[in-house]
Amino acid sequence: MQPYEERLTAPRSWWFIAVLVGVAMALILLPLGTIPMLGGLVGGAALASIAVSSYGSVRIRVVSGALVAGDARIPVTALGTPEVLDAEEARAWRTHKADTRAFMLLRGYVPTAVRVEITDPADPTPYVYLSTRSPERLAAALAGARA
Repeated sequence: MQPYEERLTAPRSWWFIAVLVGVAMALILLPLGTIPMLGGLVGGAALASIAVSSYGSVRIRVVSGALVAGDARIPVTALGTPEVLDAEEARAWRTHKADTRAFMLLRGYVPTAVRVEITDPADPTPYVYLSTRSPERLAAALAGARA
């Protein structure tokens, strides 16, 4: 079995935006004095950084015969054949082709994805959509785990 683990980290530009949020908070609190301004700078940047870190901390793993994607743990025996989606096809599956019952681990800053049908008849979820930077590796790991 080919091991697989990926963290969908946020882009560097988001961290710059977190710093800008701190600067904006500092400017908002500037009329109240230097100490509130510094508190706004540190507090605003810290809160924005926590939000960026939290959003970008989601992981996708294939371990012990299961696909672990965020909070979901799906046995590979309940999964069909993985379909690698290029940027255009991934955009289609997260917009007009999307099914509201699907499990989607979606990150808009990751252009490619993998789509895997759920074969368990007791599960109402039709498929799993996973944003991933290396869809071929993830598809290979899932195929290897099923074999």
